[in-house]
Amino acid sequence: MRDSKRTIVARRDFLRKLGIGAAGAGATLATPLMTSAEADSESDQEKRKPRYKETDHVKAYYRVNRYPG
Repeated sequence: MRDSKRTIVARRDFLRKLGIGAAGAGATLATPLMTSAEADSESDQEKRKPRYKETDHVKAYYRVNRYPG
């Protein structure tokens, strides 16, 4: 009885340490991936150009979803 109880506790400790180690490794690997975001500079002409274009697939979307358009 005592040996089986030790085995259960040992397994729990192993799994607990394995989980903590995986979380620590994930945090360590994710740290270099986080960098500050930098916006690309646009000229005034690029800022004012029209970006929305009502193409055929947009019109089909409006028609299927019954949006007025």
